Order: sequence, then structure tokens, then C-alpha cells
Amino acid sequence: MHFDKTLVWRYGILAVVVLAVLIYPAAVWHGLLALVGIGLPLILGAAIAYCVNILCRLLERLLCPHTTNKLARGLRRPVAIVASFAIIVLVLAGVLHLVLPQFIDAINNFLTQLPKVLSDLNRWLTHSDQASAIAKQLNALKIDWTSLQGKLTKYVSAGASGVLASTVSIFGNITSGIINLVLALTFAIYLIAGKERIGNRLNRVLDAFVPAKPLAKFRYVVGVTDSVFSSFIAGQVTEAVILGTLCTLGMLLFRFPDALSVGALIGITGLIPMVGAWIGGTIGFVLIAVTNPLQGVLFIIFIIILQQLEGNIVYPRVVGTSIGLPGVAVLAAVTIGSGLGGVLGMLFGVPVAATIYKLIANATHRREAGKAKA
Repeated sequence: MHFDKTLVWRYGILAVVVLAVLIYPAAVWHGLLALVGIGLPLILGAAIAYCVNILCRLLERLLCPHTTNKLARGLRRPVAIVASFAIIVLVLAGVLHLVLPQFIDAINNFLTQLPKVLSDLNRWLTHSDQASAIAKQLNALKIDWTSLQGKLTKYVSAGASGVLASTVSIFGNITSGIINLVLALTFAIYLIAGKERIGNRLNRVLDAFVPAKPLAKFRYVVGVTDSVFSSFIAGQVTEAVILGTLCTLGMLLFRFPDALSVGALIGITGLIPMVGAWIGGTIGFVLIAVTNPLQGVLFIIFIIILQQLEGNIVYPRVVGTSIGLPGVAVLAAVTIGSGLGGVLGMLFGVPVAATIYKLIANATHRREAGKAKA
């Protein structure tokens, strides 16, 4: 009997991997996490490159698309890359410029009013009958204040050393994060600048080592996935713009303060599927409630209504239409994704579901066409 040595090696390696996962699942998981940690700047850089490349391709199509000048064609890609990053940075800086001063003013107002609030509380505790009743109830409890004070002092002392250790750890994490971000941005720029050259080299390697039929299927799946994810990102940006605009108009209509800054913030946080409005709404509530608690409560009611409209009507239609996924399937993908992977599952659940949906739909059409011809 003739054995294909290549198949024996493949199935042997696959069997070893499966056995390792079954026998040492924890060690395999920790090993994978360690590899992800080592390659995090490259993974983050690839993700940044993929997202920025969508805008970069659009700008390249707008920058002298039919020119025959060699210098102009050579400068098109660098100019598009610089312009793409500049647009993203300017948008983020603009939102921060609108939101941060308002947030700082709100905190300053809170700190300014805090002494008055504490004075009013002290006056109430001194003259109120209810305060006397509370004091009597505390005395009836027979609390050992000396023991409690000793425990509190010990806890504070232990906490102080913990705070010092946490400060050192936080500083180290911030430094590591900055280094990883710089490496990721450098890698992203390199990928965008040389995407054709890198793609050609990868294709040559795949053509040399992977059989033609599996490779064709692999490229087909990658092409569908790329199309869906690109459309998803474009749809998500469109939906965030709509959400921020609706929030701003609604706040102006109901005369909420800081309409422009809060609307811009909710538009940016709206890039996070479904929960983005809640993140921006929480910050908006703080900005409003510090000066007017009643308006803060009304703003929360407004955000709840807006989130329901956005989550059940706007988001499924805008994002679902852009990726070819029915609105009900979008809601199902977000629900299942959030249950399986939290925020990341919610973020990737929709494009993954859309990719699977499109692959199944295309396979179904091919089967139906084949039966029709038969």
C-alpha cells in the first residue's frame, strides 16, 4: 500500500496539536496569550492599517487619478497616507477640544459648589430632628469606634503601599502602551505604503507551498471577508455620524446645554456598536447634571429613547444594508457576540455573521444554478 508522505506529516502534526490542546488546555491557552502579547504591536498595526487604508484608497482615487506625471503618481500614496492620518487626528482633536473644556468646567463647578453642599449638610445635621434620631440609633447600635478606627488605620496603611505599587505598575503600563502604539503606527504605515509589494510576495509564497484548489477557496473566503469588513466599517462610520447628528438636534430641540460637544462625543463613541451611545451619554450626563440635576435626569431619558431608536431602527438598516445582512440578523449577531465575547464580540459579531451569511448565500446560489442547468 502506498502512503502519501505529505498527508502523513500533515495529519500527524494535526493529531499532535489536537492532543496537546486536549491534554494541556491551560498551557496551550497561556502560550497563545503570550504569543499574542509579543505580537500585539504587529496585530494592532495591521488593524490600524486595514481601517486607515479604506480612507487612504478613497483619497488616492481623488488625488489626480488620471495623471501621467511620474512625480505626481509617486507622491499620491504618501500624500494619501499623511492626509488619512491627519483627518483622523483632526477629528479626534476637534471632539476633545469641544468636550474636554466643558468637562473640566463641570468638575470645577462641582468642586466650587462642594463646600456649600457640605455646609448645608452640616447645618442640617446640627438642627434637624431627623439627624438627632439618626444619632440615637447609632448610639443604640453600640459600635466599638476605637476598634473600628484601628481597623481603618490598618486598612489605609496597607492601601497606601498598594497605591504606590499600583502607581509604579500603571506608569510601566503607560510606557509600554506608548511604545506599542508607536510600533503599531510604524508598522501600519509600512503596510499601507507597500501593500502591493507585500501582497505580491505573500501570493508567491502561497502559490509555491499551497495546493491550487484549497488556495483558490482560501482567497475567495478572504475576498468576501475583506469586502464585508470594509463595508461594515464604512457603515459604522455613517451610523455614528447619524447618531451624533440626531443627538445634537434633539438636544438643541429640548434646550439641553452643551449640545454640540455632547453630540460630537456621542458620534465618536457611536463607532462602538450598540453601546457607544451609553458611553457618550454617561459623560454627557455628568456635564449636564453638575449644573442642573433635573436636566441631567431628562437627558438620560432622552438618551434611552434615542438609543432604542438607534439600536432597533437606524443601526440594523444602515449597517445591515451596507454589509447585506438583514436587520433581524444584525440584532441577533450583536446579541450573540456580546454574550460570547463582551465588547469585542459585539464589535466583530456583525461582520463575522455577515461574512458567514454571504458565503452561505453564494454557495446556495451556485447550488441552485447547478440544479437548474441539470
